[in-house]
Amino acid sequence: MATANTKTTSATKARSTNSDPRGNQVFLFDKGNYMWMIIGVVLILISLFLMAGGKSEDPNQFNYDQLYSFRRITLAPIIMMIGFAIEVYAIMKKPSNGGE
Repeated sequence: MATANTKTTSATKARSTNSDPRGNQVFLFDKGNYMWMIIGVVLILISLFLMAGGKSEDPNQFNYDQLYSFRRITLAPIIMMIGFAIEVYAIMKKPSNGGE
């Protein structure tokens, strides 16, 4: 009975020392990953800015060309998809320091 108790105590001590991050902490991403993430977020924000607008001064008048322009329907969604692709790349990219 005493041996089982000592095994549990030593296992608990090993777990507690491994779960307490002290000293040098290892980060999941490095500077390059964060730079790619920032670039992706900036592109997404630019695309949202490009989609904005299209409001008519007169609520009874519908301006088709202003609402369904190339910028809002084609350009902004393409830039947004590029931004999301960059975000996926930034998350999946292996850190240059090997995670250590």
